[in-house]
Amino acid sequence: MSQTVAELLVDTLAEIGVRQIFGIVGDALNPFTDAIRRDGRIDWIGVRHEEGAALAAAGQAKLTGRLGVCCGTTGPGANHLVAGLYEARKDHAPVLAISGHVPSAKRGTDYLQEDDPVALFRDVAAYSQLVGAAEQAPAVIQQAIATAYGARGVAHLSVPPDIFAATAPGPVPSIATLRPRPEIAPAAADIAAARAMIAEAGTVAIFCGEGCRGAAEELARLSDRLRAPLMHTYRGKDIMAHDDPRWIGGVGLIGGQPGVDALRDADLLLMLGTDYPYSDFLPQKGRIIQIDERAASLGRRAPIALGVIGSVRPALRMLLDDLPQRADAAFFDKVSRDRAKWDAMLDEKADPARSADKVHPQAVARLVSDHADDDAVFVTDTGEVTLWAANWTRQRGSQRHCGSFNNAAVGTGMGIANGIQALDRARQVILHVGDGGFTMLLGEFMTAVEHRLPVKIVVYDNAGWGLVHLEMEGAGLPAARGAAFPNPDFAAFARACGAQGFTVRHPAQLDQSIRDFLAAPGPAVLHAAVDPAEIPVMPHIGAGEVWKFGIAKIKEKLLALMGDETA
Repeated sequence: MSQTVAELLVDTLAEIGVRQIFGIVGDALNPFTDAIRRDGRIDWIGVRHEEGAALAAAGQAKLTGRLGVCCGTTGPGANHLVAGLYEARKDHAPVLAISGHVPSAKRGTDYLQEDDPVALFRDVAAYSQLVGAAEQAPAVIQQAIATAYGARGVAHLSVPPDIFAATAPGPVPSIATLRPRPEIAPAAADIAAARAMIAEAGTVAIFCGEGCRGAAEELARLSDRLRAPLMHTYRGKDIMAHDDPRWIGGVGLIGGQPGVDALRDADLLLMLGTDYPYSDFLPQKGRIIQIDERAASLGRRAPIALGVIGSVRPALRMLLDDLPQRADAAFFDKVSRDRAKWDAMLDEKADPARSADKVHPQAVARLVSDHADDDAVFVTDTGEVTLWAANWTRQRGSQRHCGSFNNAAVGTGMGIANGIQALDRARQVILHVGDGGFTMLLGEFMTAVEHRLPVKIVVYDNAGWGLVHLEMEGAGLPAARGAAFPNPDFAAFARACGAQGFTVRHPAQLDQSIRDFLAAPGPAVLHAAVDPAEIPVMPHIGAGEVWKFGIAKIKEKLLALMGDETA
């Protein structure tokens, strides 16, 4: 039976397991959205802003490794997708973006909303193609999806409405190839070289990134065999449970002093499945073995002694063969003691009772973590809220964590959370977001309400751009104009949208309010009015930085006394 190009695309996506498509309807997409309706296997989830559609698709792809799909119509509709698609590009997640285009007969005439979508998507997409004839469609659809999976990134198709409605010449070829990339085994010689370097090192530290996902058992065995502590990147935080004694913690601002010191002090660092960008925290004397599937990642953040191209799990299985058991646990024990002290400090700062009248953001993050379901997904927006949620969440069970890891974009969390929640409405999805980030795409809360996505949104209200404020003070500067702003009552906003809203302004309210909030059916907002003066723990801060913070505070006080509105 013949199919239109729209029907062929829908049928192909359904065959490879796509179950939702996010977007905003428009006349250029009419044949496609009608084909979705008639097919019945894929849900169309209409959003309130196309960026929210791209973020939802990216969130699904990040969490599952499976293809996420989003749509925008001509001109502005497609343009709005681009910002959200950088989430997939930067975090190496497979997403197909479909944009409508002006009718073929009108191309090149400066028609209403006409632009050049192929050029527009060229930076964000590994593949960007205009389908100019129905005869192209089967091969181009196959290439787009294959590239999204193969490059672990964005593929873009722009299709005019007349092409969508035209008859396709046949099916999409090689559908069986349209799946996630398999693991890659490294060369045996490289593993032998790594084993020899490990034998020569007195102490070893292991730094784990997203590429270690699925290799928790191998990491535990390697840690035990080498008496080596395991540190993790922000994205790798949920690979193992917080209370695993081997899992020491993160590095840098999203992490702690024990991890920073362990990477610095070890004779040899194993850098596994991570392209960690903050080189200041990595050894600079070449005492690193790096294992990664991506050859381009090897050695670009710090000088390395050995680069191994391959997936972490098969590499560790090969490495563990004939790797001697170490008896000396002095280094591991020292790092563990440091970790215990650091955790005690985090616990103290998370105690709601440490202040009689102020809600501390650490207490909010810790209580949400402790009361969350064992299989909850935490989505964290970007900004100062990242530091609270990442450092005070104690992940356990099969909990997952997602966010804007490498794009580090504010305002992305609501869209990502919607996409993840749409995968399974019975699974608890909790969004940590600042007041600035939540208001950026506030309309996407209505997407959650409309589609009955029971996302739980914790809004940390410090009445400003907290991280910007912090960065300026770290440079010895007073807060800039625009660093502070007024906010609505977010709980009242939630109720006005038809959802539930909760407010916390006193530490005594925290525990019960969080319990009630998490138990609420449907989407809900917890408006937490947190202390804006709270400063995150910074494991690498020195006397010079402390002095700059002090100078900035003095300048702010003087400007306030002078009536300067920027203070």
